[in-house]
Amino acid sequence: MLIVDGHLDLAWNALQWNRDITLDVPALRAQPGVEVRVVAGQRMRGRIVPTVGLPAMVRGRVGLCFATLLARSTGKPVPHLDYSSPLQAAAVAGGQLAYYRALAARGLLRMIRIVRELNEHVAAWESFDRRPGPGDPPAVGFILAAEGADFVIDPGALRDWHGAGLRALSLSHFGNGRYAGGTGSRAGVSKAGLALLRAMRKLGMILDVSHLSDRAFRQALDHWQGPVMASHNNCRALVPGVRQFSDAQVRELVRRNGVIGAVFDAWMLVPGWERGRKSNPRATMQAVADHIDHVCQLAGDARHAAIGSDLDGGFGKEQSPADLDTIADLPRLGGILRKRGYPDADVAAIFHGNWLALLRRSLAR
Repeated sequence: MLIVDGHLDLAWNALQWNRDITLDVPALRAQPGVEVRVVAGQRMRGRIVPTVGLPAMVRGRVGLCFATLLARSTGKPVPHLDYSSPLQAAAVAGGQLAYYRALAARGLLRMIRIVRELNEHVAAWESFDRRPGPGDPPAVGFILAAEGADFVIDPGALRDWHGAGLRALSLSHFGNGRYAGGTGSRAGVSKAGLALLRAMRKLGMILDVSHLSDRAFRQALDHWQGPVMASHNNCRALVPGVRQFSDAQVRELVRRNGVIGAVFDAWMLVPGWERGRKSNPRATMQAVADHIDHVCQLAGDARHAAIGSDLDGGFGKEQSPADLDTIADLPRLGGILRKRGYPDADVAAIFHGNWLALLRRSLAR
């Protein structure tokens, strides 16, 4: 069954962390070197074990994803992530876009910009799944999205990014972004952020509310009437913390016909999981199902829950569900949901149907 993943930092891993994502995961894991990352202000030393490569995505039938541009400029530089000026961040995001284009030129990725391309791509994957014997799979499709808007020099520059294929945009990431407060911040949406929202609406873009501070979440939705999603967010009722959504926030997104992608990052799955600690609570895909089920219970149906794994988004296998080795294991979530009483139609909605419905409502014809 086709899976749509709402959040993968493919180009960031390839360029900022020097991973050739055209390789299979075992080959990526065999590459020498020690990585040092700064995630949420914490230095993460040691090998961060990869889980994502294009061959593994194909095996797991992850035939479509929201693939990100990620380059912050918050005034607090961080190597490979947060740059000293918006111009630098824009150049880095431009390099990530160039990488996606290079993969597309080789037939490994396909950028989806309009509904016709989306329908053609989905039909190609459905045909591939029905094929009785082996054969070459279609390219992995992607919707170009952005995790944080700092690299957009000003709201007027958004038109060029949209022309290049950008279809979904979040205003901030961690800390105080140029356009809004992100995770760990109490700031709201800035005047520039309100102007950016207006520019997004004129272009018909999707607002991603992941990572917004509670104040920015409220203010952004007060000024937004367009399509909305949370590419990668879990539930505060199950795991306390400002990175998660409260039940009221989930209900507001449901009211607006939004979609919420469940994250596979361990500290967002189970209470008490801490980075760098030797002994942590066990996080598994059962916990992913818990968050999906919580969204479905609040919504009253399965039409707003989805997958937004964020696998390899600043972490690796060591911080993923213990029963997941690579992204090719995502289909196992279907069996977990079926054992909880979810019929095949609901599993299909969570795996791909809800993201596809949002995109068909939102993309240009």
